[in-house]
Amino acid sequence: MKKILLVGLLFPLLTQAQWNVNLFGGFSNYIGDLQHRPYSTTEANGSFGAGLQYDLSGHFSVLTNFTYGKLSASDARDNKLNNRARNLSFETKITEWNLLLEYNLFDLRTHRITPYAFAGVAIYHFDPYAFDSLGNKVFLHVLSTEGEGLPGYPDRKPYSLTQFAIPFGGGIKFRISDRVTLAYEIGLRKLFTDHLDDVSTTYVDRNVLLAARGPKAVEMAYRGGELKNGAPYPGEGAFRGNPKHKDWYYMSGLRVTIALPASQSLSRHRHNGSVECPVKVY
Repeated sequence: MKKILLVGLLFPLLTQAQWNVNLFGGFSNYIGDLQHRPYSTTEANGSFGAGLQYDLSGHFSVLTNFTYGKLSASDARDNKLNNRARNLSFETKITEWNLLLEYNLFDLRTHRITPYAFAGVAIYHFDPYAFDSLGNKVFLHVLSTEGEGLPGYPDRKPYSLTQFAIPFGGGIKFRISDRVTLAYEIGLRKLFTDHLDDVSTTYVDRNVLLAARGPKAVEMAYRGGELKNGAPYPGEGAFRGNPKHKDWYYMSGLRVTIALPASQSLSRHRHNGSVECPVKVY
């Protein structure tokens, strides 16, 4: 009986729900120890995504999306001499699943343009890597470049490669037709890690790192020696990154929202069980 009741409650939602497909394409970027500017076109990479949207009303929607992107940064492009002397770099692929609540300022059933905002929760996966002096791809997490997981540094725990984030942002939408909406948006991700780029605190003792993880870990922990007249490996405790500020990443671009056939009632108004004609837009 409970199952029959549950199906009875869900059936109207599933058959008359205002469902949409979202397609996203744009750019992904990062802010952290290797890229401290709020926005940099030189560090931007492509990103894309797809998802579903359920319209609760003309103002509120619930969205779930899967997004894929790439993040990268390099000290070689920094305008600070100390950072360029450090000569670190990183790249990572980002895969993200999110669940968002979105608010439209104006109802697109009666307006063609509206600003909007969104916020929610996300789970993302990353795995930072860099290329050594020979061009070989080297994943950094396993090297414990700042002593993560080493007995000599018990306070530095290995960081997780899959974490939670808080996505939020906004943009502007333009209704192209009853079924298609085009939007430009910027979405930031508040993170709870400072290791998105594998850079966070201070240098560990070179000999301790060498004994525990080998010469490749020492090579990737400090790249200044690869530069002409570069300084040797810094002493233990020397500044490598700033742990007071967590990393961020963000995505900006175009989103196309396409109403599924069963949800075309979005452009209609139901009243006393009847369906009225769409409201005329001036």
